[in-house]
Amino acid sequence: MAAAAAASSGDPAGAESTGTVPATAAPSLADQYRSIDNLLLRPSPFGNETGSLPNGEFEPGEDTKARLLSEAKVLVIGAGGLGCELLKDLALMGFRDIHVTDLDTIDLTNLNRQFLFRMSDVGSGKSEVAAKFIMERVPGVTVTAYTKPVQEFTTTWFRNFAVVIGGLDNIEARRYMNEALCELVVRDEDGDIDPSTIIPYIDGGTEGFRGQSRVIIPFVTACFECTLSMFPPAQGFAMCTVSSTPRKPEHCVAYAFMVLWEKERKGEKLDKDSPEHMRWLFDKATERAAEFGIEGVTYKLTMGVTKNIIPAIASTNAYVSATCALEAFKIVTFAGQTMNNYHNILADYGCNCPTYPLERSPQCPACGPQMSVNLSVPRATTARELAEALTSMPLPVVDSEPITLSEVMIGSVPDVVFATAGIKGGWHDRSKDNADKPLSELVEDGQQLTLRGPELTEDTVPRGASVTVNFAD
Repeated sequence: MAAAAAASSGDPAGAESTGTVPATAAPSLADQYRSIDNLLLRPSPFGNETGSLPNGEFEPGEDTKARLLSEAKVLVIGAGGLGCELLKDLALMGFRDIHVTDLDTIDLTNLNRQFLFRMSDVGSGKSEVAAKFIMERVPGVTVTAYTKPVQEFTTTWFRNFAVVIGGLDNIEARRYMNEALCELVVRDEDGDIDPSTIIPYIDGGTEGFRGQSRVIIPFVTACFECTLSMFPPAQGFAMCTVSSTPRKPEHCVAYAFMVLWEKERKGEKLDKDSPEHMRWLFDKATERAAEFGIEGVTYKLTMGVTKNIIPAIASTNAYVSATCALEAFKIVTFAGQTMNNYHNILADYGCNCPTYPLERSPQCPACGPQMSVNLSVPRATTARELAEALTSMPLPVVDSEPITLSEVMIGSVPDVVFATAGIKGGWHDRSKDNADKPLSELVEDGQQLTLRGPELTEDTVPRGASVTVNFAD
């Protein structure tokens, strides 16, 4: 997408337009971001290093300001209710290299709160329209748009960013993003983390008058997977109930969605952003409800069940987005104390906005303990000798106590290099022919092999165990 930015405009935010704004004289960079000088150019008693979650030391001056304006690259995932607010906040507070991805298109129902879009944008891609709008309104800001789900980006691609902010509406995308950033963390031979490989993830979410923002620093704070139990299970419907004895209006919508569409419009792909398709589902759900004497089927409910839409309120989006953008600003500049680490807004219960630290889970499959053994051995070392070495000493476990193995299986099923006699499943008999073969005939130099053993469980090494064989000669 072209990065050229048009000049700022005085066009009122509520006016309907195509996004094209009249040109005016663009302010200088110094004038445009003068408001942040008091935060970045003067000493502060509340620098990042003074907080309970320090991740850097604040050094006031032009270098820090330049890091924000010229060097920091930020990724925003989602260009919906939260995403629109985030793009606006980030652009106005000094982030000038912003990337945004969203695969959704703009729907008429988005316009009441997703203020970067206009009536003429309905049907267009959210990320592309949002990027164009921001670049026209905020001179000097480059917003690069992508139109694919976050799961389609390679893990290494995220290394390009100083911070990632999620404005997502589903659990699976959050889990993928969390796991990807955990995988990017590199440790040295002593197991110590290389801080330069840590990419903070800021997650925001809203539901009606409630919302949350949190800072996830991989292997330092609780990650998303650590706290997965905080989220209720996804709503589902038993097909026997939906098909034969519906009791709720949601069952009628689900029947129209899961049964009637396939039956009556077989081969036609359902477009959840199509008003015509949604109207068809609504009409069929209404007929189904009338047949069973069920009330409460509405067009809004039809969209909610079909698209799993979470109720959105503009002011909640604005609040949560502001907290996320502020944390990104503090993480990049170190000009303030990083939030530690979970902030909640419960506006339906008054002004209740607590902040508290979520704790890491020792059984987390994303950031929990992991055994990663590096062995340097002669090429003539046999598979049996490798197994004896692995069971004769305590093996290091990242973020936990060492473990001594009583039995071991080296390699993954079915390509098992060798298994000792006590391993269940008959793998010792299947691999015993390899026992006295040199490792140089069985594995490559530097090859990583999975380890299995009775002491290696989901509780002790939730991220698994492996040995890397390096030939010393």
